[in-house]
Amino acid sequence: MSAVKKVVVLDYGSGNLRSAERALARVGADVTVTADPQAALAADGLVVPGVGAFAACMAGLRAVDGPRIIGRRLAGGRPVLGVCVGMQILFERGVEHGYDAEGCGEWPGVVEPLRAPVLPHMGWNTVQVPAGSVLFDGLEDQRFYFVHSYGVRELPLAADGVPSRIKPPQVTWAEHGDRFVAGVENAALSATQFHPEKSGDAGAQLLTNWLHTLD
Repeated sequence: MSAVKKVVVLDYGSGNLRSAERALARVGADVTVTADPQAALAADGLVVPGVGAFAACMAGLRAVDGPRIIGRRLAGGRPVLGVCVGMQILFERGVEHGYDAEGCGEWPGVVEPLRAPVLPHMGWNTVQVPAGSVLFDGLEDQRFYFVHSYGVRELPLAADGVPSRIKPPQVTWAEHGDRFVAGVENAALSATQFHPEKSGDAGAQLLTNWLHTLD
């Protein structure tokens, strides 16, 4: 990178803000944690963290105008990275405890309970990286740290059915009981179900790879 990149970690009342801030600063970003819309729109990169329940995170996000901020950035090709529930809320819907909540709708798909004998899915797991991934470049054999009981088990946006002029998203999968989305790269919008900031050297390299896309 020719210059230090300014990154905003969006503060909408969710946890894990400071660990995300520290991890990004460690790999060379100039990080600000704020709910200020202008700062979020002006930054080179925006990180949307998230822990807890889907509906609660969406309520907090709407309270700081988060969906509009994310949408405006993406309309201008400005990078956004969602992490954990910050990834989940980018999808159309989240179903938890029988409650169906609307998400940001940037991708089709439903966040639903994982079908696994042991939940939450907590700990280190491998991922299945698609060819040509920028986010996971050099990390194909690495493990990442997950803490979740819900995930996206089907992503309707796939190469089949997408017009040839439109590049389909690159989807990284993982398995715990059954298969779920562990990461998505879709032009300026990227996301991971796992926590890069808790994933040691592999997570640091992933964040570095993301920073390199902020030119």
